[in-house]
Amino acid sequence: MRHGKKDNHLGRTSQHRTALMSNMASSLILNKRIETSVAKAKALRKYVEPLITKSKEDSTHSRRIVFSYLQNKVSVKELFDNVSEKISTRPGGYTRIIKTGNRLGDNAETCIIELVDYNMLYSNNTKDAKAKTRRSRRSSGSGDTKAKAVEAKTNVESTETENS
Repeated sequence: MRHGKKDNHLGRTSQHRTALMSNMASSLILNKRIETSVAKAKALRKYVEPLITKSKEDSTHSRRIVFSYLQNKVSVKELFDNVSEKISTRPGGYTRIIKTGNRLGDNAETCIIELVDYNMLYSNNTKDAKAKTRRSRRSSGSGDTKAKAVEAKTNVESTETENS
């Protein structure tokens, strides 16, 4: 039975899986987006998000811990210099998985995994956009629409009297 065993082994030995995650995490940090299978992307998300969180505190100790996972000086420098500045205010959820369909050769589900703050298509460029809430709008929204309808009706009546 698989009680408490959440890790996906991806059909690889432990050393192979560690090297795979290290290389994929380095590629994700350097390129900001990679295309892979959904299973690998989900495993990579669990691997790289704690490293990104660790990069918020720029100390020698945290750099050495992240280097022990990534084994790549260039990606560690990129993570601590550029990526950590962009994600400093975000409390978590640094990656996004976008499914792209099935691969032709083996029909595996493929996806794009990317760093959230580096995609300009999904980011909020407009500061004026009103924040969406999950609350029901029935109680407060109905009064506002009635008030707007009454105001519009009075504007139409005033323009009609001016035109007469």
